[in-house]
Amino acid sequence: MESLHPLVGGEFAPTSTYLNTAVCGLLPRRTVRAVTRLAEELADGRPGGSGESEAVDAARRSFARLAGVDEGRVAVGGSVSVHAGLIAASMPPGAEVLFPEGEYASVITPFTVRGDLKLRYAPLDALADAVRPGTALVAFSAVQSADGRIADMAAVRSAAAAHGARTLLDASQSAGWLPLRAGEWDYTVTGGFKFLLCPRGVSFLTVAEEAQEALSPMHAGTFAAERLWETTYGPIDELAHSARRYDEPPAFLAYHGGEQSLALLEEIGIDVVHAHVVALTRRFRAELDALGHAPVPGDSAIVAVPGLGDRAAALGAAGIVLSSRSGALRAAFHLYNTQADVDRALEQIGPR
Repeated sequence: MESLHPLVGGEFAPTSTYLNTAVCGLLPRRTVRAVTRLAEELADGRPGGSGESEAVDAARRSFARLAGVDEGRVAVGGSVSVHAGLIAASMPPGAEVLFPEGEYASVITPFTVRGDLKLRYAPLDALADAVRPGTALVAFSAVQSADGRIADMAAVRSAAAAHGARTLLDASQSAGWLPLRAGEWDYTVTGGFKFLLCPRGVSFLTVAEEAQEALSPMHAGTFAAERLWETTYGPIDELAHSARRYDEPPAFLAYHGGEQSLALLEEIGIDVVHAHVVALTRRFRAELDALGHAPVPGDSAIVAVPGLGDRAAALGAAGIVLSSRSGALRAAFHLYNTQADVDRALEQIGPR
């Protein structure tokens, strides 16, 4: 398998042309081994409980390094919607929240179900201009799920700062291939099962130190204690002094695997992955243009081709795994993809 790094060939051996990481990333072999090992121990009657908190802490540390923040700013969980719900619950009644049009439902819905917030929407390319006095929070994805467009993050961050608005960045479709600087945002939320290559059930919330003042740990349980396992009955007297106070109880099978996936990404390096992915997608877009198609432009790992969404099933039958989103054919490239994958996909798509 031609690959960007010697580690990749030993960790991945897909039996299809897999261009669907925007739905779910492939699990590295080391991750599968870790999950299998724990599952077998649990079947045998493992004496140490359902998993090791050390694996959770290792995953937290890995993500912190990948995101460029101190591990004390990182909370773990199981889904983006729960993290977003925690933030939504902290908003005062009547607060204004600004989203891009077409933003992913897991980012928006925790705020809409409040019923007492003022919600506004703006086109993605005009999001920064839509921030105004009184905007309390701007919530958006770094990379749009539907079509792969990359937000002008610097412009949004600058506009939010100018108007005193907090920021919530969803990195689910970017972390793992696009460098993430989580410290630039009040909150980030990231589902781990896409470009971070973790089993589903791994997710991360980062919280700026100042933002913690307004964020109540509403689902605090035993894992939110400053001293783990010292308070298992009755109320916790001292919550964690770090963002760990916002932890959800971890799904140990997922985190035993996630520890391995994140370690692999650290070993390879996000900058290396980014250069590899952009090279593949630039060629893919150029060749699609030459075939008479019109992909959404940019340097995203996600390539959407409007009007070809109905081709996804036939391509799948030919062994090219990708998706249909909003009428577009959506391909998503990652570290395990090669130029040969580009060739196979282009051959099956064919001219207009």
